[in-house]
Amino acid sequence: MNKPSTLLPPPPKKPAYTINLQNIPLLRGLDEETLKQMVAALQIKQAGRGSLILHKGGAGDYLLFMLAGRLQVVDTNEEGKEVGLAFVLPGDYFGELSIVDGAPRSASVIACENSLVALLPRRQAQELIYHHPLVAERVLQRMAAAVRKASSYRAILGIPNAFQRVFALLHELTEIAPGGLSVINRIPTQQEISIMVNTSRETVSRALSTLIKRGVVEKDLRRLIVRKPEALREAAIGKNLLDPP
Repeated sequence: MNKPSTLLPPPPKKPAYTINLQNIPLLRGLDEETLKQMVAALQIKQAGRGSLILHKGGAGDYLLFMLAGRLQVVDTNEEGKEVGLAFVLPGDYFGELSIVDGAPRSASVIACENSLVALLPRRQAQELIYHHPLVAERVLQRMAAAVRKASSYRAILGIPNAFQRVFALLHELTEIAPGGLSVINRIPTQQEISIMVNTSRETVSRALSTLIKRGVVEKDLRRLIVRKPEALREAAIGKNLLDPP
């Protein structure tokens, strides 16, 4: 008598994603045929909080697009300590340097929260950049902005006073919202700020508490409202360090 066969459950299906590439600023305005070819080549990856997306020194095999979540670009200083360089938010792209020059990754990228990333293989990424003047112009503008921002962060890291480094970073992150309000949207965590300015989380906490007590900033969910932009600017340049009372 034959034994009854054991039916194995089907493998779990990969989740299906609907991607509107026109929502990515780099790709806005491209023709439908180009976008269709990109969709066919893209690989979608989920990344849990703390996951390593890119490793410094790794091969630049993909241009990456941020679909959901938040990532942080990190590097190490001369002492081997981790330093945060920038955040990657939905709609951003990253990894373009290795696509252009073929050199290894210049920094690591880590997921700050559960995130969704799309990967475009190197060959298709090079074709996208080199054969579409609009994309090439946007990439060049992005590179120029990145060089300027990196220069600002290097200047912040060169400030000897830890409180002033925190104030300078917050000033750098401040932007003008509709209506003229000065805000820092999606404020980094205290741990993330500590990495970015090379200090302890406790120092960041004290610096933020000082700003709040002095009425310079006000917490509002995931953002800070800068109520006294001039006071924050003065603290950032060392004119008034706002030492704890």
